[in-house]
Amino acid sequence: MGRIKLQLIKRTTKKLLQEHKEDFKEDFEENKKVVGQYTTVSNKKLRNTVAGHITKLMKKKEEE
Repeated sequence: MGRIKLQLIKRTTKKLLQEHKEDFKEDFEENKKVVGQYTTVSNKKLRNTVAGHITKLMKKKEEE
């Protein structure tokens, strides 16, 4: 079982993927930089959580 994500994380991730999907890759470090560019997330932990969720979704898309 995985951790349950907050609605804030899910909403932010969904919005970023709708607007800038072509900028995200399967690499967490690159996604972390891109999230920092496109959002004004208040702290590092939230930014990393959003980047991790995006990375997870991008890897899932590649498998399909």
